[in-house]
Amino acid sequence: MQQISSFKATDTGRLYLVPTPIGNLDDMTFRAIKTLRAVDLIAAEDTRHTQQLLNHFEITTRQISFHEHNTEQRIPELIAKLKSGISIAQCSDAGMPSISDPGKELVAAAVTAGIPVVPLPGANAGLTALIASGLVPQPFYFYGFLERKHQQQVTALQELINRPETMIFYEAPHRLKKTLTTMAEVFGDQRQAVLARELTKRYEEFTRGSLKELRDYFNDHQARGEFVVLVAGNDHPDAGQPVNAQTPIEQVDAEIVKGLSTNAAIKLVAKRNHLNRQELYREYHHIGE
Repeated sequence: MQQISSFKATDTGRLYLVPTPIGNLDDMTFRAIKTLRAVDLIAAEDTRHTQQLLNHFEITTRQISFHEHNTEQRIPELIAKLKSGISIAQCSDAGMPSISDPGKELVAAAVTAGIPVVPLPGANAGLTALIASGLVPQPFYFYGFLERKHQQQVTALQELINRPETMIFYEAPHRLKKTLTTMAEVFGDQRQAVLARELTKRYEEFTRGSLKELRDYFNDHQARGEFVVLVAGNDHPDAGQPVNAQTPIEQVDAEIVKGLSTNAAIKLVAKRNHLNRQELYREYHHIGE
């Protein structure tokens, strides 16, 4: 068992995980500012973006880039620096490191190397949206960003249909309408949801309603800003999905028209209607007739 106290004397540096504001710079904590000033190096997701933050708080600490595209290259370099006694603060563009942002691989490498990892509390978009959503705040299930392709989204959401917890997703504005359409398709039109955008900023906004209402709203309105999508849990998981007037075969055809492969459509419809997938497959392909 490995046990390292952040206050224990050590010959190595420390890795500090420093949250940054998700919009309003006033949400930066005194401890975060103090830490960024005190460390030897800041590993930033986007050094240009972080430089604006550093300039605002008159922090002159040197930066190095650390993002999803240079993880393999940077981790050995950063671990070597930490082992030599250099202290590093790792931060992303907004919010908590490692939560839908870079960081987790560096943390794992530091833990393996016996280097102390010191987390600082701070802003997080998902929890900020959750407590003002009006949905049940706990328990909750954090997912983050879904995959971009429709079929991959359907597969992921199928696994969440019966979860009773409030679910938290992140989504970019240009993909919001497609994601809401897919959620309504899998979870059902009447599942309640909340959209939170531009959190802590001037145009912060919460939009509440069923997935159908939210989907229809954004068919007529442009989505602006980054979104947190909160979906109510399934409080009647044994009830299955809403009754569909179409036959299972018709439902499979409808899903194929929407872009699913035949196998994915059969899987979705079978799960939605509590049918045996293999039997539906044989029926759809007229096998054994």
